[in-house]
Amino acid sequence: MIAPSDAFSPSYARARVQFLEAAATAGMAISSHQHPLPGRDGEVLAMDVALDGDPAAERLLIVSSACHGVEGYCGSGVQVFAAQDAEWREHARTAGVAVLYIHALNPHGFSWVRRVTHENVDLNRNFQDFSQPLPVNEAYAELHELLLPAQWPPGAENAAAIGAYIQSHGLTRFQAAVSQGQHAFADGLFFGGVEATWSNQTLRQVLRHHGQQARHLAWIDLHTGLGESGLGERICACRDDVVALKRARSWWGGGGQTPVTSIYDGSSTSALLTGLMWNVAYEECPRAQYTGIAMEYGTVPIEEVIDALRGDHWLLLHPDAPEALRAAIKARLLAAFHVDTDEWKARIVVQARQALFQAVDGLSSSA
Repeated sequence: MIAPSDAFSPSYARARVQFLEAAATAGMAISSHQHPLPGRDGEVLAMDVALDGDPAAERLLIVSSACHGVEGYCGSGVQVFAAQDAEWREHARTAGVAVLYIHALNPHGFSWVRRVTHENVDLNRNFQDFSQPLPVNEAYAELHELLLPAQWPPGAENAAAIGAYIQSHGLTRFQAAVSQGQHAFADGLFFGGVEATWSNQTLRQVLRHHGQQARHLAWIDLHTGLGESGLGERICACRDDVVALKRARSWWGGGGQTPVTSIYDGSSTSALLTGLMWNVAYEECPRAQYTGIAMEYGTVPIEEVIDALRGDHWLLLHPDAPEALRAAIKARLLAAFHVDTDEWKARIVVQARQALFQAVDGLSSSA
């Protein structure tokens, strides 16, 4: 077993090599879906998929990374470590659970150090029925111009206006207004898009190929950016269903961990969101009983996360920004979603490993 810190990579290109090498060494069945655009350094981008176990297994666990590109620095490390963890792999194999690793759901954002896809879309707001009217986020519309000011860093007047909104409405309301998801401002934050992205369509292909046989399906989607630094909040990633929530809490709520939280009852650090990715599990694997969590690892305070995202979106609108400013914005964004210390990485791996074992035990007990 490798040291936890050795499983994490300094770039998408290196992370991809580490993942593919680990999966190949483990004898996993690998397939790759190439992205239409190149990476930051000209490298090939892909959503890489590795299956560890029987393709016909009725119990399937999905472990995915980089739904929000830059968050892949964390998620990839978990996947690379798991692929080389003999005890964990034997536990899943003995239980008859196949494990499907989806590496870099949003490889473009991972490579370019962005949270969004190449379409500037938040993938976890993009799973909508686009034949129907899309949700309207009026609160975001009020804030859009403040969030993306003419200059960066923002001036005192802009900072005061944002501060006044938070003082008047509260930080929780501010977070919800910004992060809920919106479909009206294509250059804005948390844009859900007006059509299915490449990552959306490709993920559906992967699930149609690997998930059709599943009767019991679990999913751990790896995220960062909310909550106490290094703490992995287990957020129920299911429909607003008390039975599914109870099942998720029975699987992942033990072992000294905090209870599984929910965006529906207000117990999560996340706001109530729209267009969530796990909807695809119900749509593409309809025969399976589905149970999932988003594993959300904390990094820095939410105000810092939002400001880092604001800077990155501002940079997209100002491609001629000085190189020093560009580098500072990108460094700040990376630091908002990945804490580059051995201690943080070790905490991430320990909690993820526990969640993996719990998922297999939960799948094994499913009637």
